[in-house]
Amino acid sequence: MASGLDKDTIESLIDESFKAKEQAYVPYSNFPVGAALLCDDGTIVTGVNVEIAAICLGSCAEKTAIGCAVTKGHRKFKAVCVSSDMADTYIAPCGSCRQVLAEFGLETPVFMTKSDRSYIVKTVRELLPESFNKDSFTNFQDLRKNL
Repeated sequence: MASGLDKDTIESLIDESFKAKEQAYVPYSNFPVGAALLCDDGTIVTGVNVEIAAICLGSCAEKTAIGCAVTKGHRKFKAVCVSSDMADTYIAPCGSCRQVLAEFGLETPVFMTKSDRSYIVKTVRELLPESFNKDSFTNFQDLRKNL
């Protein structure tokens, strides 16, 4: 059992992430990424990366999954899994995705896979130490009151 999830749940999360990856829209990089987000109620919501000609305006798989989950009313997540076709390195969320994941929980486990479905797990906090998050904003508001 990793991060409080049983083996079947982890396998389902990985399966959904790999299935989603097949739908990625990546005409420029040919680097498909899938993400599967396990919501607090057990629902799995997926996302893929979507590239457009203006590269910086594309969307990462993790942010797509979070956007879909939030649209469906989900705000609490048990885990996220990220998959790609990389064989030698585990796929990890980019810095921007790490910040978005932090918004919804620093202790959320992130399953990072290789193409053979092997994985490592780290929490969002481990991936983004000293993050700017909800608590930072509250502390900032407290600071402003004391000025």
